[in-house]
Amino acid sequence: MIDQQTIEVTLSRKDGYRFDVDWGVPGMPPNTLDETPPLGGGAGPNPSRLVASAVAHCLSSSLLFCLAKSRASATSVRAVARAEIRRNERGRWRLSRIQVELDPAVPVEQRPQLERCRGLFEDFCIVTESIRHGIPVEVRWKESPSALPT
Repeated sequence: MIDQQTIEVTLSRKDGYRFDVDWGVPGMPPNTLDETPPLGGGAGPNPSRLVASAVAHCLSSSLLFCLAKSRASATSVRAVARAEIRRNERGRWRLSRIQVELDPAVPVEQRPQLERCRGLFEDFCIVTESIRHGIPVEVRWKESPSALPT
């Protein structure tokens, strides 16, 4: 059993606050990330939207996985994530809460499996549980030669 994996994504600045992200997955095209106006141009999702969508996607996927293991299925799943952004005690903007509303369409005869999954699926969601318990973030610096004084 694998106890650890590493993923790597690479962001490259295009202009302003717009970055292209290489997801590190062969064949997957890059995406554009950007801050919302007035700071950025809104050419793509900003970090707060990425976090909210990651939580909603992870919960949806975990629910689908649980249903499949329970021999049930959802004909559709809709997830709406609402992230609250507030100023902290130092006046800095922070994600203060993420609320996710899940709307799975499960056949009536499979509702018992859905009810069983309600109590299980969140514990298997990598992103949600990591955010709930706080993820240590380490920042390292690397100065490219072009940034050094001549």
